[in-house]
Amino acid sequence: MKRLAFAALLSLALCAALPAQQPSFFAFSSAQPSAPPAPAYNFALVPALAPPAANSLFIPSPALPDAPAPPKSGYQNDDFYRWDLGIGYEYVHFKSAPFSANLSGLHTDLTYNLYDWLGLEGNVVSTWGGDIYGERSKFVLYTAGARIGWGHSSRRWTPWAHALVGGTHVNPQTTFGKNGFALQAGAGADLAWNQRISLRAEADYVRTMLYSSSQNNFQIGLGAVIHF
Repeated sequence: MKRLAFAALLSLALCAALPAQQPSFFAFSSAQPSAPPAPAYNFALVPALAPPAANSLFIPSPALPDAPAPPKSGYQNDDFYRWDLGIGYEYVHFKSAPFSANLSGLHTDLTYNLYDWLGLEGNVVSTWGGDIYGERSKFVLYTAGARIGWGHSSRRWTPWAHALVGGTHVNPQTTFGKNGFALQAGAGADLAWNQRISLRAEADYVRTMLYSSSQNNFQIGLGAVIHF
């Protein structure tokens, strides 16, 4: 009986001592030395072998539409010059019931090109001739209208035609006056001399209303044109 009681006490003592020893076992396990750290390598010598940074994430930026090009001015947007200034020699044959005269002088015209084939033109012709009735003969024509061209001024040859209306002033004066209505229609061609200058030849039919009647005459011009 004593032996059974002693065995029971011994069993209780072992059960009570076992939980107290478990923390020391785990503490012993955690106290074991960890694995030695991996040696550091100097990747500066061979950059291609360097691993990417763990915290660097490449996030592609969203594609943005191209910025619109700045608007061009009307001059830059076109392949022709906006303005043509012509000047040159003009010969006029004027025949009417009171008198006839051959006159020489200058013509000047300014054209604003709406397109490479269409422009608005203003034209002035001033010519002088011999004495008639004791006065020096004079013929002035001032007209405005449209010019149609076959190609812009950068071509070697540029043929064109125009139709204009306006007025005329003729000297000497008669009892019927010396101012009247005028219609001008003709054609010509420009030969490019360089980028800014062309040579011009033209011929026109001119109908005037003077001295209570109408006159049908012609004029011929040679000159140059400045493009700008």
